[in-house]
Amino acid sequence: MQDHVILQCVFLYTILKEKKKDIRSLTKDQLRDYFTENGDKAFRGNQVYEWLWKKGAHSFGDMTNVSKDTRAFLEEHFVINHIRVDDMRRSEDGTIKNAVKLHDGLTVESVLIPTATRTTACVSSQVGCSLNCEFCATARLKRMRNLQPDEIYDQVIAIDQQSRLYHNIPLSNIVFMGMGEPLMNYNNVLKSIEKITGEDGLGMSPKRITLSTSGVPKMMKKLADDGPKFNLALSLHSAIDEKRTKIMPFNEQFPLSDIKDALKYWYDQTGTKVTYEYVVWKGINDTEEDVHELVKFCKVIPCKVNIIEYNSIDDPRFEQASPKAIEMYRSQLERNRIVVNVRRSRGKDIDAACGQLANKQQ
Repeated sequence: MQDHVILQCVFLYTILKEKKKDIRSLTKDQLRDYFTENGDKAFRGNQVYEWLWKKGAHSFGDMTNVSKDTRAFLEEHFVINHIRVDDMRRSEDGTIKNAVKLHDGLTVESVLIPTATRTTACVSSQVGCSLNCEFCATARLKRMRNLQPDEIYDQVIAIDQQSRLYHNIPLSNIVFMGMGEPLMNYNNVLKSIEKITGEDGLGMSPKRITLSTSGVPKMMKKLADDGPKFNLALSLHSAIDEKRTKIMPFNEQFPLSDIKDALKYWYDQTGTKVTYEYVVWKGINDTEEDVHELVKFCKVIPCKVNIIEYNSIDDPRFEQASPKAIEMYRSQLERNRIVVNVRRSRGKDIDAACGQLANKQQ
């Protein structure tokens, strides 16, 4: 009987909450208009907007310079769909992985990656993923929904707080390399970046932000047209169509010829070089032909290459290539005057490394 009553209460609370409007879906002007239409001063909208975005308020009760009556009014009509760090795990190397609970009960993961000189937030843009990369744990999850701008923004706020608490420095960089394909959630991702870089938000330099895509040509061109100030990375992994399709099946719809056209368009419009992310696997893309084709691909536009250590997802098809193969890539790229970095993974002991985010705790 008691359980039945509790379930009824939860159901009623959910219904009432759904009737309230998400206040962070309103612009500052819309908030100002709302207050004037309800007999208050327009500047009240400025105050509330600052609490929501610059100060990261979790509840209307946090808004201490707003009158109690106004806070009660906001509580009656609006909701702040704030995220909650449901589980935090710390790696031996200082990396932190967060299981982030969303307002509807779904979960995504985000990661704080520290080095000696900076800390980087790796944030998610979708619950699950729209694409089907064979080597990525996130791809095993169906895409349940896109994240809203505030849900992406909240991940950054939470990681900034962790960076200050555990590493004594503010967050310095952001990469959209968590769960999901950012260009498949285009509008919300760009709105989140506007908030992150805006003066009425976090005021972070867009040059410290990198959006990583697996390659959606149409959206890459749209992004170029929109004149972004942030950086673009392409998750490439093979410059041979047949091989890339085997490990990234969506490549059949978005072949490398279309991606090359999109990259040329990107560079013509922005003048900004692209970073290619590239994992080398044993028996898949560790031959001289693979290196030769990558070198040719790198001649399309100015670029640099990050060779990334493979992080196991318990799939026997994929195994880290030998040090000899990695050295072959590095030496051939450098010989052709292509900037190359060999990246070592962090957070592997807590499944926080690239390609490992899959909500295992659920």
